[in-house]
This record gives sequence, C-alpha cells and structure tokens, in this order.
Amino acid sequence: MLREDSFREQQVHDTVRRDPGGDVEMCWESLRGSGHHTPAERFFVRSHSGVPRIDPRTWSLRLHGDGLRGGPVEFDLEDLRALPRRSMTAFIECAGNGRSLYTIQQNQRVEGTPWGLGAIGVAHWTGVPLAVVLERAGIRADAVDLLPRGLDRPYVRHGVDYGPVRRPLPVSKAMKDVLVAYEMNGHPLRPEHGHPARLVVPDWVGVASIKWLGDVEVSTGPLHSPWDTDFYRLFGLGHPPEGSAPLTTVPVKSAFELSPGARVCLEHEYLLTGRSWSGNGAIRSVEVSTDGGGRWLPARMVGPRHRHTWAQWEFPWRPERRGRVELMARATDETGVTQSLGAPYNTKGYVFGAVVRHPVTVV
Repeated sequence: MLREDSFREQQVHDTVRRDPGGDVEMCWESLRGSGHHTPAERFFVRSHSGVPRIDPRTWSLRLHGDGLRGGPVEFDLEDLRALPRRSMTAFIECAGNGRSLYTIQQNQRVEGTPWGLGAIGVAHWTGVPLAVVLERAGIRADAVDLLPRGLDRPYVRHGVDYGPVRRPLPVSKAMKDVLVAYEMNGHPLRPEHGHPARLVVPDWVGVASIKWLGDVEVSTGPLHSPWDTDFYRLFGLGHPPEGSAPLTTVPVKSAFELSPGARVCLEHEYLLTGRSWSGNGAIRSVEVSTDGGGRWLPARMVGPRHRHTWAQWEFPWRPERRGRVELMARATDETGVTQSLGAPYNTKGYVFGAVVRHPVTVV
C-alpha cells in the first residue's frame, strides 16, 4: 500500500518561512493533501518597502494620461464592484523564485532575496477586467502603454529613492486578460496581498501584478520605470550592458510537495506528489527521476490542466538503496517547452527554470 501520509509524519509542519526583511515564503510540504488553491495565510509575501495600511472607504483608483479621450477618471471600491465581475484561477510568482538554486546547484553568486521555490501561490481571484476599467475611462485607440503604480512607500536602495513600485504594462496585455482584483479565494484581499485592490497579470513575473493599486497612467507612447530598466531584466555575461528586454512570462517549473532533506525508509512504498506550471501555457506532461536523472518515468497527472495555473501530479516510489538520493521532476508545457537541466546565469538571479535536484535521505 502506498504511504500517502507517511511524509507528513516525518516533516516539520511549518506552512511558511519568514525572512528578516518581512518577506514570506510558502513551504511546499504544507500543500501536500490540500486543494488546488493556496490559502491566503500560506501565500508568499513580497514587498519592496513594507505593507501599507489603506482605508478602503477613502481609497480610489485614478486613471490619467494622454491615452484617455477625456481627463482623469476615478473609481472607488464600490464603483469597481458595480462593474462586471470576473473570476480567474491564476498563479503569481516572484521573478526571483528559486534564486538560491543558482548558488546551490550551479555554484553561481547572485543578488537578492535567497528564495527557495516557495515564492509562488495560486489563488481564485475576483474583480473586474482591466479592459473594462480602461474602456469606462475612455481609452484611446492609439494608447500603447500603461504605468500602474502602487501605494506602497518609496523604495530606497543604496541611498537612491526609486519611488513607489510601478511598472509598464502594454495595452495589448492589459486588454487581454489582466484583472483588477479585490477578492482572493472568496474573501477581500488581505493587506499583505494588496488590499483593497491589486492587478493580477496572469503568466507574467509577479512584479507586474502591482499590489495596493493607486493609479494607472495611460499613454500613447512608451513608458518606463526603474522596475523595467534597473530591475527585472537579465544582466551579466551573455546579456547586453543595458540588460535583456524586460521580463514577462515565467519559465516552466516543477516542485515536489516534500521538504528538502526529508528522511524516508528503505523499501517502503511512497507516493511522491508535486505541481508544475508555466507562463507559456498549460502543462502537458511531467516526468520524474528518483536516481538523480539517470532514468525518467512519466508521472500521473491529477486533476485539471489549465492555463494560468499549476498542474498536480503523483508518482509511486519504493526506495531501493540507503543514502542520499536526488529526486527530480521536469515538466513539458503545451507549447512543447521542457525544463532544462541548467538555468542561464544572470546576476540578479531571476527566472530560475532548471530542473531542481531535491535531496532526500533513505534510511
């Protein structure tokens, strides 16, 4: 009989790991046996300057710029709730998720928060399509760029004040599938997740999903901010001095619902479980190796496989030798892209998409 609960008996039951700077990382082992969505209390938290407290009674979203036919337009929370509602299940993932693996697996030094793989979460978001808000505000046909801005405190780094988080968003993406969300998993957003309203930009790096949304500039010309020039580009060997193009979609990734370094028993039967996701489209298949990549076998897909969210899978395993073992999982998405065994280096440690070597000890 497969020991589906055996991992829980041997793992620490932490659901998150807290960083001294206030960031919070989800523990993958806490998802084992849970549903498809990440509970709000386990959802990762990332902020550049702390979590602001905003009164929803006085909050409003202001749209302005030469990309509107008229002058500035404001929507308060009740105005948004009166617009057509839409819900979507989508992941949000920090661009630096997996950053520590550049060092652990590839012996490369990188900058930034040393995330494991827990800077991701999937939620059921409810709000109003950004396209509807833009249409009500009178967006012009020749508008090309938006600049959504958060209400967080200015970000100061090495003595430089970069202002509040803001990042350009092409009108083409905004009109396609972006949501102005005010609910998460059926409840109002928590302060740490963007209360009272945030953007949800499916499939793109998390910084695009601006939290504590305060205003949106609509422009007929290109817009820029430090979050698409100084940050969230790929820098370093193999990239131009100004960096790559601004980061957008996230790569294919996979994770085991198992704590690193877990201890398992020789010749006992286990059911390995995990989740895979991609910004390119739905996951088509997953393979698992229990011998460090020597042999790969197909995992069994569990539940639906849709765009914008992760796919769940399982794999039966009976350890046959004692000692350290590396478990590996690699996914292929619907576009045919498969995870590689190495991630191209960049100095800021963004978008690590290589197959993760997950260590366990057989006793």
